[in-house]
Amino acid sequence: MAEFQGIIVIHKEKGFTSHDVVAKLRGILHMKKIGHTGTLDPDATGVLPVALGKGTKLVDLLTDKEKTYEAVLHLGITTDTQDMSGAVLKERGVSVTEEEVKEVLRSFVGEQMQVPPMYSALKVDGKKLYELAREGKTVERKARPVCFYEIEPLEIHLPLVKIRVTCSKGTYIRTLCHDVGEKLGCGGCMEELLRTKVGRFSLEESHTLSEVQAAMEEGTIQDQIYPVEQVLADYPAVYADSYGDRLLLNGNPLSENLVSPQHKEGWVRMYASDKTFTGIFQWDKGKKKYYPVKMF
Repeated sequence: MAEFQGIIVIHKEKGFTSHDVVAKLRGILHMKKIGHTGTLDPDATGVLPVALGKGTKLVDLLTDKEKTYEAVLHLGITTDTQDMSGAVLKERGVSVTEEEVKEVLRSFVGEQMQVPPMYSALKVDGKKLYELAREGKTVERKARPVCFYEIEPLEIHLPLVKIRVTCSKGTYIRTLCHDVGEKLGCGGCMEELLRTKVGRFSLEESHTLSEVQAAMEEGTIQDQIYPVEQVLADYPAVYADSYGDRLLLNGNPLSENLVSPQHKEGWVRMYASDKTFTGIFQWDKGKKKYYPVKMF
């Protein structure tokens, strides 16, 4: 069976880790070369783009994309994991007003320094933080720059606050919930998390594992897979001539006389003269050539 190439957008259901999704897809699609982009906690649901075959070369490009979430913040409860799955450390009364909640949410919009939670997959001295946390250890974590492009309250029924958050990569929404609770003086943790968008991929175009299984059995699975070229469609297309084809075969740079049309700003999709997609290239002003960024 031919291997699939590209990106399939999975709607991750509760209880699965991102690795579980990859393992199940390997069984459903009968292929090994599969990787996910951007981990979702087991309790979180929503958009998880998964790369197949040559699409795995896109993983680092997709992981860098901004993400949108809908979360429910539960005020008055502080836990060791910063969400409702953890042990309760403190409970406090919630006497804040809706306006105070909105004001504090607004204060987090923009660039922030965020201290990642102990219960996370980040590594310190080669060991994952959550492994240390399970041993009852707490280690110092460096604050990391993150950016919240939008934090919008959707519903407020205190002590519950539903918010929509659009943010940069590497941002922990449960830490935002914790930090908002601390700033309000009553504590808080995350009750629910749904990821609605990763870059250009949205919840509407995602598929559950059972839907993928059904499509595989019906022979319509290809309809759910975005080809690599389509994922990169934002970058302009340029074409090598027949002399450039030989250089492309070996992933060599191309001078401008071998390429048309000319696009010398940012990345371009490079095609061979027969219109076969070969990779992402970028013009080097100093060397006056198109150099490969990633070959497919």
